[in-house]
Amino acid sequence: MTKPQSFFHLHLISDATGETLIAAGRAVSAQYKDARAIEHIFPLIRTEKQLAKVFEDIEEEPGIVLYTVVDQGLARQIDERCAAMGLPCVSVLEPVLTVFQSYLGTPAGRRVGAQHVLDAEYFRRIDALNFTMEHDDGQLPEEADQADIVLVGISRTSKTPTSIYLANRGIKTANIPIVIGVPVPDSLTRAKNPLIVGLIATAERISQVRQNRLLGATPGFDAEIYADRAAITEELTYARQIFTRHGWPMIDVSRRSIEETAAAIVALRGKVKSGGGVL
Repeated sequence: MTKPQSFFHLHLISDATGETLIAAGRAVSAQYKDARAIEHIFPLIRTEKQLAKVFEDIEEEPGIVLYTVVDQGLARQIDERCAAMGLPCVSVLEPVLTVFQSYLGTPAGRRVGAQHVLDAEYFRRIDALNFTMEHDDGQLPEEADQADIVLVGISRTSKTPTSIYLANRGIKTANIPIVIGVPVPDSLTRAKNPLIVGLIATAERISQVRQNRLLGATPGFDAEIYADRAAITEELTYARQIFTRHGWPMIDVSRRSIEETAAAIVALRGKVKSGGGVL
C-alpha cells in the first residue's frame, strides 16, 4: 500500500546566494520519497535585523533549519534561537571547514560569498554560457571546432539542458540535432578540438517525452509520427549508425538525470584526454 505523501518545512538561511544550501537540502530531501520539503529560502542574510525577520517566518512555519553563515556571531544566534524553539539546525559548511582546517593546519578566512568572486573562473563560465546559447540546436555549425564538447542526438535526448549544465561548469558546449535525411555538417566531422558525444535513449522514453511536449502549430508538422515508437526506433538506428561510423562515444540518457549525464560526459572527456578508452 502506498504511503500518503507528507510535507515539512525546510528553512535555508544563507549570507550569499543560497545555491550551496539549496543543492544540499534537495539532495537529502530526494532520499525521502514519502516526504516533500516546502522550501523557504533566505539569501543575503548578513545582519541581526535581517535574521530577526527570518525567525519571525520560521516561528509561523517551524521546520528543519539549514544555514551557511560565515559570521560566527550570527551563526551562534541561529543555533540559540533554534535550540530555544526545539528545531533541528545544521551549519552545512562547518563540518567541511573543520576537516579543511585540521588537514591544512590553518583556519579558514571566512569570506562571505567567496565562491562567487568575479575571477577568471567566473568569466570563463559566462563565456561558456554565451557560446552554448549561440550554438544551441545546430546553430553556427561551422564553429563546431571552437567547442570543448559537442552533443549530437535526435530530438528529445536532453541535448540543450545538458549543454547548459556543462556551460555552467565553464565548458563550451554546442549541440547538433540528428535528423534522418539531413547530413551531419562537414565542419563537425572535421573538428579536431571537441569531444563529440552521441546521446541516445529508449524509444519508449523519447516517445513519452515527445507526447508530453507542448507542440506548436508548425505547418506540415505530423505529431503522430513525431511520437510514434516505430518512427523513433528508426531515428535512433540512424543516429547510432552515424555515431559508430565516426567513432563517437554514446551515452544512454533514458534513466539519467541531467546532472548524471553531464558527469558521465565530463568523466569521458577526462578519459579521452588521458588516452583512456570510452566509458
